[in-house]
Amino acid sequence: MDTFLWVVVPYVCLTAFVVGHYWRYRYDKFGWTTRSSQLYEDRLLRWGSPLFHFGILFVFLGHVMGLGVPKSWTEAVGISEEIYHFLAVSLGALAGFGTVVGMAILIYRRRTVGPVFSATTAMDKVMYVFLAVVILLGLWNTVASNILDHFDYRDSVSVWFRGIFRFDPHPELMAEAPIGFQAHGLVAMLLFALWPFTRLVHVFSAPLGYLTRPYIVYRSREDAQLGAHRPRRGWDRVG
Repeated sequence: MDTFLWVVVPYVCLTAFVVGHYWRYRYDKFGWTTRSSQLYEDRLLRWGSPLFHFGILFVFLGHVMGLGVPKSWTEAVGISEEIYHFLAVSLGALAGFGTVVGMAILIYRRRTVGPVFSATTAMDKVMYVFLAVVILLGLWNTVASNILDHFDYRDSVSVWFRGIFRFDPHPELMAEAPIGFQAHGLVAMLLFALWPFTRLVHVFSAPLGYLTRPYIVYRSREDAQLGAHRPRRGWDRVG
């Protein structure tokens, strides 16, 4: 069972993550969007969206530091365990709290604003459930591991996570982790499997085309604005 949960499931979910994104981009480019609902309502969105997106950005950076960077590396640059855990608790809790508040506002908006709720798909609802569970479990683990039971996930969960990408996973490390970390890791992997089939694909979108696309030319039809000089090429009067 440990091998299934912490070796088979992660590789299946990550395969679905990669292949699913390729399939979505290949066959559903027009669906690769967040389906923005700003036109329907922007008062709640103005508060909820920045809180959620900036919060989740710092949560992601915290995961990069905690899971991707070995403890020996941070100690080598002079970051002691005390400083690291202080930053993990303070900044992690702050980012997690902002993410939860922002997500709560967005879910409330999506449920109470009629046009926004009508534009919500079944996959959106599934995605919100998994995302909420992952974030809440992560926030709880941040507080619990550093304040309550002082579990050092960098010697177990982090080693398991990095081992997946080196094709050298250690399922026994996750099997010995507290149930909160196990649940967080498992639900996160399932979220990765769902990711390509939800609006979360917009994370990998960037408006790079704006840098090279031609200018949009506006031509005036008002005689008073034509002036006496000859118009430049491309600005000839129309109509």
